[in-house]
Amino acid sequence: MPKSNNQKLKILYLMKILLERTDETHCITMPEIIAALKSYGISAERKSIYNDIENLRLYGVDIIGEQKERVYSYYIGNRQFELAELKLLVDSVQSAKFITARKSNELIKKIEGLASKYEALKLQRQVYIAERVKTINENIYYNVDMIHTAIGENSRITFQYFNWDINKQMVLRRNGELYEVSPWALLQDDENYYLIAYDSAQEMIKHFRVDKMIHIDIKDEKREGKELFNKFDIAVYAKKTFGMFVGKEHMVKLECDNSLVGVIIDRFGKDVNIKKLDEWHFTANVKVSVSRQFLAWVISLGEGIKIAGPETVLVQIRKEVERLCRQYKDED
Repeated sequence: MPKSNNQKLKILYLMKILLERTDETHCITMPEIIAALKSYGISAERKSIYNDIENLRLYGVDIIGEQKERVYSYYIGNRQFELAELKLLVDSVQSAKFITARKSNELIKKIEGLASKYEALKLQRQVYIAERVKTINENIYYNVDMIHTAIGENSRITFQYFNWDINKQMVLRRNGELYEVSPWALLQDDENYYLIAYDSAQEMIKHFRVDKMIHIDIKDEKREGKELFNKFDIAVYAKKTFGMFVGKEHMVKLECDNSLVGVIIDRFGKDVNIKKLDEWHFTANVKVSVSRQFLAWVISLGEGIKIAGPETVLVQIRKEVERLCRQYKDED
C-alpha cells in the first residue's frame, strides 16, 4: 500500500492527537492512537509510534504514560497554559468592552484551541458575550496594531475622531478634520482602551478612546513630546482621572467613615495619605482631576464620605448639588 503524503507528518499529527484528545483526566491507548492516525491517512506501527513519543518528549511535550487494569495509555500532563489560566483569558476577553462581540468569539475560539477538546467544553460554558456591552468598531484590533507600530517607529499619526448622535450614527468631531499627535502609550481604564499622546499644537498630553478613532495613518514625521512624556506617570494619571474625564487638578481632602478605607485604597492605592480623624473616621488627601465624574463618585458613596477642602472644590460640589436639586425638583 503506497504511503500517503501525510506519512511524513506522522509525528506532528501524533502531537495534534495527544493535545486535542487527552488531558489529565482523559487518556488514549495505543490502538486508539493508531486508529486516529489512520483517520488522517497515516499508517503506523507501534514501534514507530513509541519512537515518535520519545522524540516528542525530548522536544519538550509532557507526554505521560501509565497503566491501569492492564491497559497502557497516554495523556498530556503540563501544558503551556493551565485550564485555570485559560479561564482567566476567556473572562478577560469576554469582559473587555473595547473588543467587539465577533472578535471576542474569534479570540475565545483560539483560546479553546490551547486546551483539550474536553477542557474546551468547560471554557465554552462560561462564555456569555451576547448581552454584554461591546464596542461596534471592528477596526480596534488594527487601530491598536497601527498605534504600536507608530510607537515602535517613533512616528506621529493622524486620524479622525467621532462621537455617536441620537440616531446611533457616527459624527466626526471637528467636522472631520484630521487629528495629528505623537503616540506614546496605550492605557486600559474603565473597560476602554485609550491612546496617550502628545498634542504639539496645544503642547500637552491628551488621551483618546481607541475605539472612536478611524482612518489612522502613520506619518513620516518623528514624534514630539518625549521630554514631557518622560515626566508623565501613566499610573498616577489613571488614578486621578475619573472615567478619563479631565478637570483641573487639586489636592482634595476627604473625610470618610472607617468602613470606606478599602474603597479609598482600591481607588488611590496603598500609598494614599490616610490619617485617623477620630474613632470612626479618617481623612485622605488625594490628588485628583476634579471633574463632574469625580464629584459624582463622591456623591455615590453616600453619607460616609464628604469633601473637606479645598474651598474651590467645595464650591464646585455645592454647585453640583444645587444643579441636581433644580434638575430633580418636584414640580408639584
